[in-house]
Amino acid sequence: MKNILVPVGSSKNALSHLQYAVDFAEAFGAKLFIVQIYNVYTKAGTMIKIDPIIERESKAFLDDLVSKIDTKSVEVVVKTLKGKLVNTLELASKAADIDLILIEPRTNSIREEVFLGKTSGKIIKQTQIPALIVPEGYKFKPFSNILLAIKSAIIKKNDALTPLLSIKNNFKASVNLLLVKTPYYNEGDFDVDQKLSDTANNITQTENATTFHGVLQHLQSYNPDMLCVVRRKRGFFTKKWEKNVILKKDFSSAIPVLVLRGLK
Repeated sequence: MKNILVPVGSSKNALSHLQYAVDFAEAFGAKLFIVQIYNVYTKAGTMIKIDPIIERESKAFLDDLVSKIDTKSVEVVVKTLKGKLVNTLELASKAADIDLILIEPRTNSIREEVFLGKTSGKIIKQTQIPALIVPEGYKFKPFSNILLAIKSAIIKKNDALTPLLSIKNNFKASVNLLLVKTPYYNEGDFDVDQKLSDTANNITQTENATTFHGVLQHLQSYNPDMLCVVRRKRGFFTKKWEKNVILKKDFSSAIPVLVLRGLK
C-alpha cells in the first residue's frame, strides 16, 4: 500500500482522524494525500470570482489542521480540489494511484444518531475506491484479527482482495472468512478458490437473512479488530444504504470497517 487518500470535512473529529491516517500510513511507509473538495454554483451577473477565495480558505484550513498533528516520517500532500464529490474523488484517486481512502463516519453531520453522514455515505456507496471507515476518536493500533463477511466467494476481479491482503500481510493478521447463505444464494457461491482459501485462516458457513445479520450473529465470537465487507448490488449495505445517510440504529461499528470493491 503506497498511496492513501483522506477527504476532510469540518467535523470535530477531523484532527483525530488525520492523526489516525498518519499513523496508519506510517505503518505501511505510504504517502498521504489530504484533500478537501469544494463545488461552487455561481449566479449570472456575479462580479466576484468566488473560486480563488474558497480555494485559498480551504487550503489554509487544511494547512492549519496538519500543523496540529504529528506527521512523523510520513510524506503528506495537501490539496484542495474543485468539482463534484464522487467524480472528483474518482479522478484524484486514479491520478495519484490511490490504494485506499480513509473515511471518518461524519465529515460534516452533527446529528448524534447518524453513523455515516451524507458525504461519507455517498463516498462508500457511489465510488469503487477501497475504503476504510474509522470510528470517531479511534486510536491506531496494528490489526491482528480480521472478520471478512461475504455471501459469495466468487472472485472475478484479480485485485479485489488487494487492500485486505496488504493489511493482513503488513500486520501478520489472521483473517476469518464468514460465508453467509442468504435467500439470494446461488449454486457455487460457497466454492472458495485458492486465493481466497490462502487468505483465510478459518472459514465458517452460516445461514441468515442478510450478510449483516450473519455478522451480528458471529461478531462477538470472533471479536475482530477489523470488519471487512464487499460492495455489491445486493451486498452488505444494499438496504441500509439506499439513502446516503446511515443511522446508528441501522448500523454502527466500534471497529474500523474495510469496504472492498465488488468481487465480480
